[in-house]
Amino acid sequence: MTAIAAAATVAKPARRLSSTTLALIGVTPFFVFALMFLIFPTIILVFGAFVDQSGNPTLNNIYKIFQNPTLVDAYVVSLKVSLITAVGGAILGLALAQAIVLGNLPRWMRPAVSTFCGVASNFAGVPLAFAFIASIGPRGLLTLWLSDYLGISLRALGFSVISFWGVVLAYLFFEIPLMVLIIAPALDGLKREWREAATTLGATSLDYWRHIGLPVLWPSLVGSTVLLFANSFGAIATAYALAGPGFNIITIQLNNQIRGDVLHDQNLGYAIALGMIVITGVSNGLYIWLRERGERWTR
Repeated sequence: MTAIAAAATVAKPARRLSSTTLALIGVTPFFVFALMFLIFPTIILVFGAFVDQSGNPTLNNIYKIFQNPTLVDAYVVSLKVSLITAVGGAILGLALAQAIVLGNLPRWMRPAVSTFCGVASNFAGVPLAFAFIASIGPRGLLTLWLSDYLGISLRALGFSVISFWGVVLAYLFFEIPLMVLIIAPALDGLKREWREAATTLGATSLDYWRHIGLPVLWPSLVGSTVLLFANSFGAIATAYALAGPGFNIITIQLNNQIRGDVLHDQNLGYAIALGMIVITGVSNGLYIWLRERGERWTR
């Protein structure tokens, strides 16, 4: 009997891992990635913003930002670019999303546009800058076509691809598709019964959008616009490749302070980055809060 019991004990199968343990193992790479490339660098930036090059505590790095007109202007220009592209991208993206989600377009149109938006929303940096220079640059394809066939000179009109409005136009290329991807699920949440009930009661299309559609979508619209603002505010590669290091936005100034040979001041760069973290953090927090409010209607 003792031998049989011992054999049964040896043959007892090993305990299986619980579903919670497996889930924790699955998300471990995410937490490792977040710690290494988000949390630890943020802690280093915050610490570096309040010490000097000798490691002594100081607020001088923060004061330098407000005492330097170039840095203040860089923040202002970045805020202008971000605000214009966020509002413009939200309006145009909403119109495009409404057309493919609620419009009477062919069924193949939505997956085609969604696929393009998925690609275009991530098409930035040097490739996007090259595409714009090749299209509407001084010797770009569209520039020459307008000049040769329509007699329209973009330069005579005051437009330059390496100017403020050139950067805005380039940013809109990836802001509009991003808005389509964000707002399309919210448009799907508009129940058909609401439209039918409004029509039955004699409401026009304008009445429906004024009293039902837009009020329901308002938190999602504002939240999406805030997210576009944060996305544009943190962009650097497109503006750097298109307009060059002389274009005065805060991300390029940050690059000059961290990696530059002339303006190198690492702790000042940390202070600049801290200001950007505060702005983007508030924007993302506002987006999350508004998204939660917008999802109440779709539950």
